[in-house]
Amino acid sequence: MEAKRVTMGNEPALITRILFATDFSACARHAEQYVAFLAAAYRAAVTVLHVLEIYEGAYVTTVQDQHESGSRLDDVAGRLRQPAVPVTHQQRAGIPDAIICDVAEDTRADLIVLGTHGRTGLRHILLGSTAERVLTMAPCPVLTVRLPEEAERQGAGRPIRLMHVAVPIDFSDCSMEALEYGVRIAKDGGASVTLLHILEPLSYGIDLTFGHAAEQNRQQIAAQLKQAADEIEARGVSVRPVIRGGVPADSILDYIHSSDCDLVVMGTQGRRGIAHVVKGSVAEAVLRRAPCPVLAGKHFTVAGTGRLAARVS
Repeated sequence: MEAKRVTMGNEPALITRILFATDFSACARHAEQYVAFLAAAYRAAVTVLHVLEIYEGAYVTTVQDQHESGSRLDDVAGRLRQPAVPVTHQQRAGIPDAIICDVAEDTRADLIVLGTHGRTGLRHILLGSTAERVLTMAPCPVLTVRLPEEAERQGAGRPIRLMHVAVPIDFSDCSMEALEYGVRIAKDGGASVTLLHILEPLSYGIDLTFGHAAEQNRQQIAAQLKQAADEIEARGVSVRPVIRGGVPADSILDYIHSSDCDLVVMGTQGRRGIAHVVKGSVAEAVLRRAPCPVLAGKHFTVAGTGRLAARVS
């Protein structure tokens, strides 16, 4: 889908500077499409970054390595340039996650975009602990874009669209900030929002059915979700509250797979269940197995952040 320019009214732009870290893989090329989509929609400036990986004891890159990657950087930057979308590029040598976060600070990026295979054992792709470290250290939200194995083999991915945004929330400050961000993206692009809350197994009875206390908890959560949904609808955004039970990572993924979701937005410092949702096994499940991009972080900056949290009790 062709990116349409977002209408922001008097609100400041949500995204003004994008840092795109690429390793020139098929997954990075897929992520590049999302960079182009968002840059066109928000008229955001783009910095393209390639890190020549150098770890302690590792082989030092050669002049030929630098020349070849520099040429490929030129190609990426050329593809991303559009009217009103300035694009620059950088090549650095070092540890990828540290360099990415340093460049994000230097360029004052408000969004980092990374491509991921969603598998382990592949080099130069920012997987596993590297992706988690970027998310932990990044000064801004991080959009991870996974190219499904089937699409990678076929050399094509799903057409870019942002019509359905899912936001897992537990009503912590971090998850509500993520919700503010997700609602703003949805409003800018004319998308709908799903508020997704996971009731963990401890909320069930021993026989895995709702007991009296668990049912009261579910009703309280439903009331809070309705409050948030009413506030979001008042902003002109279509919204659907959803409550599911189970292990958070699995339940989030089950919903994503069953709902034709285009984007998941989540905070990384929620309470238990959604707490540190991009770490450990949850990271492997959500970031590596989600069929759609995942936008996560612990720093979401949106004009008016806190309004939803203040209105939902």
